[in-house]
Amino acid sequence: MIRVDITVEHEPFPVDVERLRAAVLRIVKDAGKSKGSVSVAVVDDATIHDVNLRFLQHDEPTDVVSFALEDEGKLLEGEIVLGADVAARSAAELKIPPDDELLLYAIHGALHIVGHDDLTPEPRKTMRAREREYLAAFGVSLPSPPEELQ
Repeated sequence: MIRVDITVEHEPFPVDVERLRAAVLRIVKDAGKSKGSVSVAVVDDATIHDVNLRFLQHDEPTDVVSFALEDEGKLLEGEIVLGADVAARSAAELKIPPDDELLLYAIHGALHIVGHDDLTPEPRKTMRAREREYLAAFGVSLPSPPEELQ
């Protein structure tokens, strides 16, 4: 069994915890994982900035940071940290619901912990397509990012 634990440490807008859980669980199960756990934390700018600096040496708040702690066969242990303040700002800029933006971050982080990457153009294109598929499964269609971000 896969367990998805979600902690909301910061809630600048209403967060649909069950939708986040369902999205992460779906991605993990689709990747063939059936044992382990994924923890998801919804945090403020200061917290995700600290995580981003400590683990990735990026000195700024970010949208999502994810860690696959163990990924072997059917077993997956992972952590996803979501930036609620970043989601709120991006959503305001894009004129979309902030909880939909946060869902995108959860999907993105879950895809990373099951092995997707977006460091080069082809894998990035595949990952963006998967994000859109999972968002659509939850009734969400977000504006496409500029070409240079795809």
